[in-house]
Amino acid sequence: MAMLAIGRGNRQGRLMIPESSIAAVMRDTEWLAHRYDPGHDAFHFRRVGRAKRADVPFLTDLHLGEEKSPVVLRRADCRTAAEDRPPPLHFLFHSAYCASTMLAQALDQPGVATSLSEPVLLNDMVGWRRRGATPRDHGAVMDDALAVLGRGFTPDEAVIVKPSNIFNPLARGALTLRPQARAILLHAPLRDFLLSVARKGMWCRLWCRELLEGYLADAYVQLGFEARDYFRQSDLQVAAVGWLAQQQAFAALLAWAPDRIASLDSETLTRAPAAAVAAAMDHLRLAGDRAAIADHPALGRNSKSGAPFAAGERQRDLAAAEAAYGEEIAQVVGWAEAVADQAGIPLALPAPLVVR
Repeated sequence: MAMLAIGRGNRQGRLMIPESSIAAVMRDTEWLAHRYDPGHDAFHFRRVGRAKRADVPFLTDLHLGEEKSPVVLRRADCRTAAEDRPPPLHFLFHSAYCASTMLAQALDQPGVATSLSEPVLLNDMVGWRRRGATPRDHGAVMDDALAVLGRGFTPDEAVIVKPSNIFNPLARGALTLRPQARAILLHAPLRDFLLSVARKGMWCRLWCRELLEGYLADAYVQLGFEARDYFRQSDLQVAAVGWLAQQQAFAALLAWAPDRIASLDSETLTRAPAAAVAAAMDHLRLAGDRAAIADHPALGRNSKSGAPFAAGERQRDLAAAEAAYGEEIAQVVGWAEAVADQAGIPLALPAPLVVR
């Protein structure tokens, strides 16, 4: 008999069930691996069907609703019940505000691939590492976390994981654990990124500071600044530092595994989304009808709100932000370009998925 717990953190009750029942949970992909509890070395699962996953931008409690009674399985039991031949697992890493959610949703095609957009389980891996998990323990749990996430709805489906960009410092480790995995590095051009931050207002600017705080804790920022320098920088300079750190790391990833990784910028993706999705499918070695991509619902709606998405809407939004914040943006772009030049960071990543 194996242990299965019902309730938060193994606290609300335990039931002894046969190992076959644990295997049934692992076989049923609707049971999404949602959280990791390091205190009990257990994964929390909640039932989220394919339609629901496609209906929300992120697989978070904010969008899925709070789960009061998750199924909690010991990590060792999950490993025992894991498939001998899991489906292919690939990654979409991104640096925010670059239409990554749209791309992930467009790649979600029954019988071809299932996408996981910013699963909280990978955020838990980040938090646990920052709280002091040893590299050895963290690597072992990460391996199992990728296994419980990497379950397709059908045997022929690949699994495409789009982590939150707080996960980017762990991207190389994840790719090392999955040597057959391929990846796309999606980013917005610097100016577009800063325009997005500016037009989204105060809360977005605060989020950029929070992101940088985490990246500094992860030793992910190698730009030559002293800690006190960040207190002297404007909100948009801080946002640019986060962008530069990710761009620097993405360039290093491309140099590390050029045969497995390609880059894509949001301008290319949004101007010709069907062609970009087809190129992404080619890179990730996905089957599927390329001619049907243009009719995928993800390409015709706002990936966050679900509202119909008009052609050129993103470009018009950026143009409006340019009119409102153009002077400040120009100053920060000039500053960031000088930092990039000094640090040897390419403003346009090599190995583009689509050559314009």
